[in-house]
Amino acid sequence: MAEYGKFGPLIGAIDEGTSSARFIIFKANSCEVVAVHQKELEQHFPQEGWVEQDPNMILEVVITCITKAVEQLVALGGNPKDIIAVGVTNQRETTIVWDKYTGKPLHNAIVWLDMRTSSTIDKLLDLVPNKTRNKNYLKPLCGLPMSPYFSAVKLRWLSDNVDAVKQAMKKGSCCFGTVDTWIIWNLTGGVNGGKHVTDVTNASRTMLMNIESLKWDPVLINFFEVPLSVLPEIKSSSEIYGYIADGPLQSVPISGCLGDQQAALVGQMCLNQGQAKATYGTGCFVLYNTGDIRVNSSRGLLTTVAYQLGSRNPACYALEGSVAIAGAALGWLKDNIGLLENTKDSQEIAESATENGSVVFVPAFSGLYAPYWRQDARGVICGITEDTNSNHIVKAALEAVCFQVKDILDAMNEDCGIPLQILKVDGGMTSNEFVLQIQADLIGINVIKAGFTESTALGAALVAYWALDSNRQASQIDMTPGITYKPRISDDERDMRYKHWKMAVERSLGWEQT
Repeated sequence: MAEYGKFGPLIGAIDEGTSSARFIIFKANSCEVVAVHQKELEQHFPQEGWVEQDPNMILEVVITCITKAVEQLVALGGNPKDIIAVGVTNQRETTIVWDKYTGKPLHNAIVWLDMRTSSTIDKLLDLVPNKTRNKNYLKPLCGLPMSPYFSAVKLRWLSDNVDAVKQAMKKGSCCFGTVDTWIIWNLTGGVNGGKHVTDVTNASRTMLMNIESLKWDPVLINFFEVPLSVLPEIKSSSEIYGYIADGPLQSVPISGCLGDQQAALVGQMCLNQGQAKATYGTGCFVLYNTGDIRVNSSRGLLTTVAYQLGSRNPACYALEGSVAIAGAALGWLKDNIGLLENTKDSQEIAESATENGSVVFVPAFSGLYAPYWRQDARGVICGITEDTNSNHIVKAALEAVCFQVKDILDAMNEDCGIPLQILKVDGGMTSNEFVLQIQADLIGINVIKAGFTESTALGAALVAYWALDSNRQASQIDMTPGITYKPRISDDERDMRYKHWKMAVERSLGWEQT
């Protein structure tokens, strides 16, 4: 057996999010962090509703995080040679196109929450047979409704509107990838033999992969008019994709890859059918592990791949619901309305709101996601009386996140027929105890906060480690249990509050006329 330094074998995890990237070095097969470096990422807003990032800057920030974390490891007396594998996890759906011969991006990355493709969706809905404009027309193939959110729609916008992309596609020099693909291609050599690959979880968010065969689907490719030559090879979430070409981790295998929400599912140890997690950040994402069964939702949820541990193993699937505006609602109250000086004050302010206020806030700033999928919804605040003050509005913003998670969990329970017993939670907003108690109250089951905050990076590190030995099984690791929040309200009160929420949602619909 190889001899390792003071920390034993180590695994690196690249966690590339929307607002920052980080590199975390873990002790192998554990949640013990040895070193970490994080750096902010800039976003650009060229027009209202447009969100872009510079692909070269994404790469530069990732490389900086790796370099600095390795320097930290060395300063602690560790050896970079003890890092035996690297995993990647990333913001999903964000779309990058580049020239395979020069390695240069052909356009800025179009970020997942960018809404410019609403007009593209309208054009694509016109192509649906029998003029039904059914947004679920492709769902039986890819598990997803037609929405501006997914990569194929962004790629179609680029080919329709950016001449450099159109020409590169014609010449066969265009490469497409989500952020994982861009990072892996560059780290494994780029123009000098870089591996153009993605994993099943990221591919399942493009609208181009068949959710059953786990391969690019000819019907989907033709529908979106995407040349097959631009697409990366689809791999499992846990296998060696290639080796890092240079830098402090030269020759280390990249052997794990998961979209960020799937990585959090693995990092939260939701490895069994019927387990679910919610990650509360800018938005909120709920994933429910359905095992090897693909549940086709009739209630507006997405069927997605949770993970595939090695190419010889079957994929594990999940139902997913996403809330567009979670923490972002507090940012809006702070920056646009001036009700908060610091978002961290929200708990104290909400707790000081008098009980007689039944204000409901639906933060549908750019439409509602699951289970409604209504782009025409806009934000509303209902139930205001002469006694309403700013504290009630802040409290309603926090409750809105919890109501939207209840919407999703109710849909999941109906789709699966097996009511959830507990909800595991992670993400930045889980530092707010008020939110977690309200969440438990509104869903009527225990909410368990992760004892370990870096669930997403941990998921990537675990699948990278498991890939190194084909006989190794995914297994639970020792983790400190987090705090459990138990429901404190009656069923009658829960039902009454949810009825008010549903009334407010109804009033938010149909504002944006198309």
